[in-house]
Amino acid sequence: MEAFPIQELALPIALGGHDIIGQARTGTGKTLAFGAALLQRIEHGGREPRALVVAPTRELALQVTDDLLVAGGKLGSRVLSVYGGRAYEPQIEALREGVDVVVGTPGRLLDLVKQKHLDLSKVEILVLDEADRMLDLGFLPDIERIVQRIPAQRQTMMFSATMPGEIVTLSRRYLTRPTNVRAESHTESDATPQVVQHVFQAHQMDKPEMIARLLQAESRGLTMIFCQTKRACDRVAADLAQRGFDAAAVHGDLGQSQRERALRAFRSGKIGVLVATDVAARGLDVDDVTHVVNYECPDSADTYVHRIGRTGRAGKEGIAVTFIDWSDRTRWKLINGTLDLPFADPPETYSTSPHFFEALGIPAGTKGTLPADKRNGRAGLDAEKLEDIGETGKVRSHDRGRDHDREQERERPRPRRRKRDRTRTRAGQPVEATATEAETAADDNVVDAVATERKRSRNRRRTRAGKPAATGGGTAEAPQTA
Repeated sequence: MEAFPIQELALPIALGGHDIIGQARTGTGKTLAFGAALLQRIEHGGREPRALVVAPTRELALQVTDDLLVAGGKLGSRVLSVYGGRAYEPQIEALREGVDVVVGTPGRLLDLVKQKHLDLSKVEILVLDEADRMLDLGFLPDIERIVQRIPAQRQTMMFSATMPGEIVTLSRRYLTRPTNVRAESHTESDATPQVVQHVFQAHQMDKPEMIARLLQAESRGLTMIFCQTKRACDRVAADLAQRGFDAAAVHGDLGQSQRERALRAFRSGKIGVLVATDVAARGLDVDDVTHVVNYECPDSADTYVHRIGRTGRAGKEGIAVTFIDWSDRTRWKLINGTLDLPFADPPETYSTSPHFFEALGIPAGTKGTLPADKRNGRAGLDAEKLEDIGETGKVRSHDRGRDHDREQERERPRPRRRKRDRTRTRAGQPVEATATEAETAADDNVVDAVATERKRSRNRRRTRAGKPAATGGGTAEAPQTA
């Protein structure tokens, strides 16, 4: 089996105990580049962890944990993943029993450290995975707090797909004479030679039809669709389900158990389409993803690189399709220029455009709904069990919506109304009933008087020179002058 470039370059240096700054995009084997050296160098069997891997997202933490468990199976390595959304108790119990490697997200790691359940005083190797994404998510202060808890005599390895200035500053502060390992080309066209890229200028209202036809392409396998917002993810996934496709959404508003179920179903092929936001899918490593679709224009060139990096992995070929709305043309030109792509003026495309069918290998006559004879080819999301992981946050479920909330409201007993006996007081002493009645009567008289005054009709009389004018139907005489 041939090693990836990042593994060939980084593994010998990591085994030698030197600090590393590795630049490689996700899916190029960098987990084993640091994982193999990490498992080989640490001492196993202690109570406190000897290695710490920090990841920006829960999904990436789980993925790294699985890879390390496979790589360290014969060594008997004890690897624990800690992240938010799950109950604290199982993670605390595992730490008490002892672990060799901890993989976690910054927030949960700091919580466990503050509660004195996680002791980092014996950590010998620190790995910062997807450092640029942790910077984007605002985890830099948390990273600094974590590093301050680790002994200064350690090996530090930092990996990132891009190297912004803040990452360089971070490396200078916490790494000692690091070796720079770059397994990334300067342009995206060179960095993803196995990815065929297509860019179309599409109308917002026509995108669902285009997606439905694209998903019926002859070579289409597992597909990831990226949206800018959580609401868009839900909308696109629901629309595809109505059209007959097995699709699921993954974003931050879903409960952790739901996100993990969708990812397991996607990895195992029970669903064929995963609709996700950038944060939820960051660092996701899924084999056999043939198509990546940018439902909306990415925010930046880096985001575009990370998105299309979900396909064309491990030397396999992939297809990346990007839909550009008319309002996104200026932003796309900046991305196109930064990456030196040949798509400065994307063609105007509709769901019935012949060049759209031809470019993506869509059979002629394909409609926007999956035919009945082609449905049920996959088990679907319901075939994947929803685990009870003792979530600490909210759990959203499509099976428990507003109707469930209303039922809960009806079932909830109403609180008994307290009987209120009010007593009037004056200067801290209760007022006598007779005095109170008298005062109340007086108050009523005042109110009645005011009301009577307001109801009194206004009989206006005409005056002239301060005297009442004569009334009647005739004309008043003019005053005589001397």
